[in-house]
Amino acid sequence: QVQLVESGGGRVQPGGSLRLSCAASGSISRIGVMGWYRQAPGKQREWVATITSSGTTNYPDSVKGRFTISRDNAKNTVYLQMNSLKPEDTGVYYCKVIPGSWGQGTQVTVSS
Repeated sequence: QVQLVESGGGRVQPGGSLRLSCAASGSISRIGVMGWYRQAPGKQREWVATITSSGTTNYPDSVKGRFTISRDNAKNTVYLQMNSLKPEDTGVYYCKVIPGSWGQGTQVTVSS
């Protein structure tokens, strides 16, 4: 089972940007769907973005137009570019093979 390690989280002011990375321990070229999820304190984990092996992407309305998921199969890495960040985007962001393993998460805090 492939292992996933997220990085790139941090603290940013509202309106700022961050790029998260998810490095896989093995090849992701044959993985059909990969995704990003997040969990805010006291809330359930929610879906943020998915990308298929052909590059088709999907987002919930809450992040559509602000977040962009991409994948580099040669580097076995999935990215999440987050722009125009809002305080409600705060949470732990997880990478996931769908279906399959989760990463350990990276903290994103949006605050002035």
